This record gives sequence, structure tokens and C-alpha cells, in this order.
Amino acid sequence: MPEQFQTMMDLASHGPDTYVGAGPRYPWEGLYGGQIVAQALRAADLTVRPGHAPNSLHAYFLRMGDPDEPVRFEVERLRDGHSFVARQVVARQSTGAILNMSASFQVIGSSTMDVQLSEAPQVASPEAGKEVSWSQLFEMRLVEGSFQGSGDGAQSACSWFRVLEDLGPEPSMHAAALAYASDSGPGWLAGALHEVQCAPARAWRPVSLDHALWFHRPFRADEWLLFEASSSSLRDSRGLTQGRIFSQDGALVATVAQEVFLRRPRTV
Repeated sequence: MPEQFQTMMDLASHGPDTYVGAGPRYPWEGLYGGQIVAQALRAADLTVRPGHAPNSLHAYFLRMGDPDEPVRFEVERLRDGHSFVARQVVARQSTGAILNMSASFQVIGSSTMDVQLSEAPQVASPEAGKEVSWSQLFEMRLVEGSFQGSGDGAQSACSWFRVLEDLGPEPSMHAAALAYASDSGPGWLAGALHEVQCAPARAWRPVSLDHALWFHRPFRADEWLLFEASSSSLRDSRGLTQGRIFSQDGALVATVAQEVFLRRPRTV
């Protein structure tokens, strides 16, 4: 695994609005979806004028990524408005497009309006959680629920996470780090729901189909954030998961929704 998240986000320019990045080999087949989403968001941000921060992204995973190949990110400038900027990013390898993503950026501080109706769940501190991270880039401490089938049909979990390096002051770097981590955990809740309701004692792996992320308030991804995730639907092997992300002081900083496809792991 790379030692630094920012190194992974250091994309090389390969012509106008085109960037190339790479990633490590993960403990499963292909590339990690969170990596491709984070790098695509970073590529989009490199074409946006200063003073803007990401406010949302919507990504479709099209093919499995190959860790032995670099990824080419082609950015299309859809709109440059006074308040919002829109970009489309296609991530490609030799097999074709592996991801298509739309991203929106808003002028920082464009309004003083701030209303929050959601409250953060009351859970244990990060220090009391169980470490469940698979990466050297971030910590993830599970404090409530499970990412595995519990047998009672309850499919929700709360975990704290943070990136293990100082990401500096740039909001888009923290947004990319959150995008990276947000693909870790929720999909397994859909897998657990499948095991409990449909196929006990059988192994199923969630594969991301699409991923949406909305950024609500400023945050730092190198400080503890609380990820409250749940799974609400399973049909035709497609599971839907949602998540709310809070800062330690209870501010709702982001919302995520993800659909995954449940399939049996390949046997060697």
C-alpha cells in the first residue's frame, strides 16, 4: 500500500484536462472503487478555478480496474457558472471505461444559511472502537453494529474513521479522502443482509455499481468522522445502502448512498 494518501492523489498531467494515476494491489480482485472515485474527483478539481469546493458527486462503476495498469482520467468541462461548476470524468484503462462520474463544485462561502435537522447518534468514542480498517491510509473503529450478518436482520453500523496523515488546508483534498473512505463498509451491510435473509452461511462479495456523495459542511478527513451506515433494500442481487457522516462536534458533513451487486467470490 502507498504510504501517503496525497501521493495517490498526485495525478500526472497527460494533455489538456487529462490526468493519469495509479493505485496499489488490494487484498481482492481489481482496484478499490473508493480509490477511483477519489482520483476522479481530484482530476475534476484540477480543472476548477480556485475558491470552489466539491458539493456532490455521482459515479457509475463500469468495469473492474486492473491494479497492474495506470488509470487515465479524462475530464469534460460541462459548465462554469457564477456559483457552481460542473465536470464529467471518465476513467479508462486498456479494457475501456471503468468509471463515469459527474461532479459539482460550489463557490466557498456563497451563503450564510445553515440548518441541520439530523442529529448524530450517541455512540462510544473512537478510542473504545474495534479497529476494522484494511488500509494503512486510514483508521476505522467500529463502535456499534457489525459489517457481518448478525442473524437478527438488523443491518446498521457506526464507525469512526480518519486519514493517517495531515492533509493540509485544501477542502478538495479532504473531500477526496472522504470519497476514498466512504466506499469501505456500507456495501458489506448489503452483503450481510443477503446472508441473513437469503443465503445463510454462504460467502457473497459486494461489488459497487454506483456511488453518490453529497458534501454539506466543511470538515477535515484527518480528524475523526463518524460514519452511520445502514442497508434498506435487497432485490435482484442489488443492495442499497446509505450513510450519514458527522464530525466529532455533531455537524452533518456529508451523506452517501451506494448500490452494490452481490456475487459469489471467484474460486482459485
